[in-house]
Amino acid sequence: MPILLLVGTRNGGFIIRSPDRNSWQITDHFFESWSIQHVTYDRRDGSLYAAVNSHIYGPMVARSIDLGKTWTHSSTGLTYGDGSRARVKQVWQVCPGPPSRPGELWVGVEDAGLFRSRDHGRTWEHVESLRRHPTVSEWEPSGGGLILANVLIDPDDPDRIWVGVGAGGVYRSDDGGQTWKVLNRGIPAPWKPNPMPQAGQCVHKLRLAPKPGRLYHQNHVGMYRSDDYGETWVDIGANGLPSNFGFAAAVHPRDPDTAYFVPHISDDRRYVPDAAMAVWRTRDGGKTWQKLTAGLPQDHAYLTVLRDGLATDTLEPAGVYAGTSTGHIFVSADEGDTWALAVSFLPPINSVEAVVL
Repeated sequence: MPILLLVGTRNGGFIIRSPDRNSWQITDHFFESWSIQHVTYDRRDGSLYAAVNSHIYGPMVARSIDLGKTWTHSSTGLTYGDGSRARVKQVWQVCPGPPSRPGELWVGVEDAGLFRSRDHGRTWEHVESLRRHPTVSEWEPSGGGLILANVLIDPDDPDRIWVGVGAGGVYRSDDGGQTWKVLNRGIPAPWKPNPMPQAGQCVHKLRLAPKPGRLYHQNHVGMYRSDDYGETWVDIGANGLPSNFGFAAAVHPRDPDTAYFVPHISDDRRYVPDAAMAVWRTRDGGKTWQKLTAGLPQDHAYLTVLRDGLATDTLEPAGVYAGTSTGHIFVSADEGDTWALAVSFLPPINSVEAVVL
């Protein structure tokens, strides 16, 4: 079955195609001079959406209805208004809504906030309830800014939404964004006077597992799992991982106990330990870990994998994909056991998403 890799980079987006996960071809490069934080596929109608950011024209959301050949874009409504001190500086993530609401999209932005479109991204409205939560006073910029880079929709409940803010924490709405609950129990923020605050934690990546209630979470200070929709979190990084810092996370499409992370040395040395590329896999929900290196560079590999740089596909066995700050994409067609270099020397990669057509 044909596979597309949707890649967002510092200099535009790329579509990379393969018939078999063995050979890869770059077929499209779009918005070449603009930064693309995220590109995603909408399974409801086959549209592509991209979080586009231009130094000249500002942030916007782009849509393609022909798999990347042509694009339209809009920023209408992507604003906090003239009376607000907050500004929409970048769009970080696009999340298609549920099948029951075909025109609905959600985006997370910097300065951290959530916006919704009901017309395929032509116009946007600010979801004001999130920034009105009483814990927002505890939010503060992280190293990447004050960003909302995670938006998840529960496939079993279209009104259940999670967002992750850096540095603000995890929040969940159970009523379609009207109200929000802060969900950081068990996650520290050691830079704060109270190291276990209600909010202010730095979320790097949230992923939903194929099991009701289970989420995986790469935080600034560790790797975590929740089995109760985010109500509580347990630290799964202390059981064999080489560090508690990283950006990316990915989950197996069918097995909720299998997840992937790429640890980095620390928050001040943001590359893989020993300058040797490795993806770490758990098969038991984080009780134990395997270091996966076969086919990955092990000498002088000062690589970084950012928030959305790690992905899986839905094939059997599942494919795993890692895009790096050096513009390389590594592919495993056997759930991480072995790896091969698919593409090299792209611009620095912000996101990778695999689509099986």
